[in-house]
Amino acid sequence: MPVLDLMSGFIVELRNAGLPVSLTENLDAMEAVKVIPIEDRDAFKYALGATLVKNNAHWRVFETIFEVYFSLRGPEYAITQDGQPDDFWREMQEQMDQVKGRGQGEGKGSGGGMDSMTPEEINAMLMRALMSGDQAMMRALAKQSVQRFAGMEPGRPVGGTYYLYRTLRNLDLDNMLQKLMEANRESSQQDLTSLEERLEKDEFESRIEQFKQEVESEIRRRLVADRGAEAMAKTLRKPLPEDVEFMHASRDEMQSLKKALYPLTRKLAARLARKRRHGRKGPLDFRNTVRHSLSYGGVPADPKFRYPRPAKPELMVVADISGSVAAFARFTLMFVYAIQNQFSKVRSFVFIDGIDEVTKYFKSTEDIGEAINRVNTEADVVWVDGHSDYGHAFEVFWERYGKDINSKTTVLLLGDARNNYHAAQSWVVKEIAKRARHVYWLNPEPKSYWNTGDSIVGEYGAHTDGVFECRNLRQLEGFVENLT
Repeated sequence: MPVLDLMSGFIVELRNAGLPVSLTENLDAMEAVKVIPIEDRDAFKYALGATLVKNNAHWRVFETIFEVYFSLRGPEYAITQDGQPDDFWREMQEQMDQVKGRGQGEGKGSGGGMDSMTPEEINAMLMRALMSGDQAMMRALAKQSVQRFAGMEPGRPVGGTYYLYRTLRNLDLDNMLQKLMEANRESSQQDLTSLEERLEKDEFESRIEQFKQEVESEIRRRLVADRGAEAMAKTLRKPLPEDVEFMHASRDEMQSLKKALYPLTRKLAARLARKRRHGRKGPLDFRNTVRHSLSYGGVPADPKFRYPRPAKPELMVVADISGSVAAFARFTLMFVYAIQNQFSKVRSFVFIDGIDEVTKYFKSTEDIGEAINRVNTEADVVWVDGHSDYGHAFEVFWERYGKDINSKTTVLLLGDARNNYHAAQSWVVKEIAKRARHVYWLNPEPKSYWNTGDSIVGEYGAHTDGVFECRNLRQLEGFVENLT
């Protein structure tokens, strides 16, 4: 495939994955690859990354797509035919003979490659490569291990994870770290200190992980050769951190969300502050206007205005933390408190069927994650059975805290409004709306699910300034940007 066509498909897939690649950035990437040979894999990848990736949280997605589209580029990545060892592997035949214990010339040049070795001999050779940190040997072993153990068949609709499992199982990597540590102790001329042992362990773990990545890359290359880059990219496509749904995020995706949260809040806080400063003009400054009119013969041709001093709003967040919406409430609370300098006061309340104020947990620590953990473990939010009861929780909120709501207060209600068929008590939201500056409802469910089953979000939403779908960080950012 010509490089131009390859680059075109690569850019299209980046955009399909959600990366914001503009025409200008596309042209910059095309200019960069003119002077960097595609065979220099690392330089080529980082040149494309420098021109196409603007957010560190997007790097992992970019790298995955790059590995798919350019997996077969470069002579060291060529796929050899089954049973035919490549040139590099032939050069390693001497080392293989040493592992087998052959004498010089005995069996040398047999050309059998790994097919002539037992699993124990392969394991011993891998151990030598990991001990020495020989990357070229690890790459060759990864290629040949996949060829021998993965059992890949053209056209077979099996995912790469299955092939990876089969390959690593045959290599017995689970016990490799222990073997490496024991071999390192035996080869050491003196006893290692605890620090030295820990450093050696970290280094060996890093090399084992590197070898696993080589195996995974080799499997991916073979799948691309069989199925095509576009089909493989579609199979491996994952949402960007800001597009991951709160309610269905895996553990790894949760970590990506946390990493994406803080730079996003800094950017948003700066944008909100700038918007407040320049969003509108203040009242007419009559004296200043008259003074400047003298240069126009007394004609007020250039009216002057006072600089506005808009007051920061107060914010009350009332969040459902039951069941599947707990992750949504967690990230929303973290997000709001990360930009709390944009509000004169932030108070937080959480509920299931009972309700409790948790503002104190955020004031007692600068670690938002720690505060959220205290909210989940210490807040008194269970009244009867721990099943969502919006009606009772809202009633208690109104009785205890309704008097604190005023014309400066924006109330943010978070939840899916699935009330387990309890009384709605929507009059509370109506009363809150009468006193507050604004009342908004954020719902983590898709709009198509609203008002189905025990969801009564429409009954509450009739008394608010708007109900907004908020399933990921991108939607949350878009809402908060317009909050003030």
